[in-house]
Amino acid sequence: MIEKALTSADVEFVTTLHGDEPVSFHVLLQPRGEQADRLLRAIDDVALGELDEAVREGETPEGEEARSMGERALAVSLQALRTTGDTAEGHLVENHPLDALRKLVQEVGADEVIVLTDPHYVEEFFHRDWASRARHKVGVPVLKLFSHSKA
Repeated sequence: MIEKALTSADVEFVTTLHGDEPVSFHVLLQPRGEQADRLLRAIDDVALGELDEAVREGETPEGEEARSMGERALAVSLQALRTTGDTAEGHLVENHPLDALRKLVQEVGADEVIVLTDPHYVEEFFHRDWASRARHKVGVPVLKLFSHSKA
C-alpha cells in the first residue's frame, strides 16, 4: 500500500527484501487528496520541520485531479517494480483502503503487506496510520516502511 509514486530507492528497498526469491507485488494507492484532512497533513509537515509544505497543504489536489495524479503515480510505480524482473499489478483505492487491502490479501493469498508512506506523526501517535490499523485487519504480517525521499 502506497500513497505516492515509489522512488528508485523505494523500489530497490522493497524488491531486495526477500533476496533472490521471486516476488509478486499487488499495489494499492489511494490518491493523497483523499487520505486525510489537511489539518493532519499540515501538522505532520510542521513536525517534520517542513513549514513551506504545511502552508501549501491547501493546494493539495482533490477529486478528479488527485485521481489523475494517483493514476500516473501508480503507473510509474508498477513500471519501476516490473523493471526489476518482479511482477506487479495494482489499482487506485477510492474509499476504505483497509477494506480493499484486506480483500486483496484474501484474493491473492498474500504472505505479507508492506505499507510504504511518508511519516504521519499524528496518526502514528494514535495508532491510526495505515500500518497500525492494517495489523488488526489483514491476518498477515504488516511491514511499515517510510519512503526514502519526497516524490
